[in-house]
Amino acid sequence: MPLDFKPIELSDQQLYQSYLSQCPLVTSDYSFVNVWSWAPAYDLAWAQADEFIWLRQNRPSLQYWAPMGNWHAVDWPGYFNRFPELKSSMIRVPEPLARLWETVFGEIVSVSPDRDQVDYIYDAGELSTLKGNRFHKKRNLLYQFHKKYDYQYVEMSTAYVEGAMAMQNNWCTWRECDSDVQLANENKAIAKVLSSWEELDGIIGGCILVKDTMVAYTIGERLGEDALVVHFEKGSTDYKGVYQAVNQMFAEHETSELKNGIKWINREQDLGDAGLRRAKESYHPVGFLKKYRVDMNFS
Repeated sequence: MPLDFKPIELSDQQLYQSYLSQCPLVTSDYSFVNVWSWAPAYDLAWAQADEFIWLRQNRPSLQYWAPMGNWHAVDWPGYFNRFPELKSSMIRVPEPLARLWETVFGEIVSVSPDRDQVDYIYDAGELSTLKGNRFHKKRNLLYQFHKKYDYQYVEMSTAYVEGAMAMQNNWCTWRECDSDVQLANENKAIAKVLSSWEELDGIIGGCILVKDTMVAYTIGERLGEDALVVHFEKGSTDYKGVYQAVNQMFAEHETSELKNGIKWINREQDLGDAGLRRAKESYHPVGFLKKYRVDMNFS
């Protein structure tokens, strides 16, 4: 019986999370906020199939993503025989699953690393303090922001959604989002998240206000017991050091004693963008969550 794929709805998030929580490793791609907010851009749909939930994108081409569930609690040859449409290719496959399939299937599968999709992992304590010589330039820009502006850091809430959307619209006008497909899709994903803020489980964020004007915001999500992922981060470049400020203040706020054990911050992929790669590397990641393309070569 073929898989029954359907649109990803906000009402699906608890069921989705129940499968996601069984995964031995969760990368940024598979968080509910990510798949739900970007679903229109990729024409993403999901299907339940016994032990797993599967994601399928139809844009720009049909591709399956890795399954969510306990990868080690299934007879993989038998599973693929029950769902032969999956004997194709998979993208965004976390390394442990790719290696498991290699062990199970041997030469039947071909595994290729995808550097552009690798998640950058940071020590939450380092991002919250910026201590040490390697963060000297970051601290200097942060100090200039502190010194120059009369600012206030606040948690994102429905009270600040309107301000964040106004700032995002201004940012998009400056960056000409309408002429860039990726930025236009991101803008729609951000608007989707902000407009449903109270309904999203595990969503977190922060804002910086200067004289009641929002100059930066960040949106993240808890990812497991000891990590969070940063989905979106925007700042007004009229304010020197604003990105260093929102990055550090958000990390500091979310790793304070009032929070619950955040040790790692996942700042997602660089998507092969050279400037974004340099920016992510400049914050000295302590590790990476590697992802792979897996091609199934069943006869």
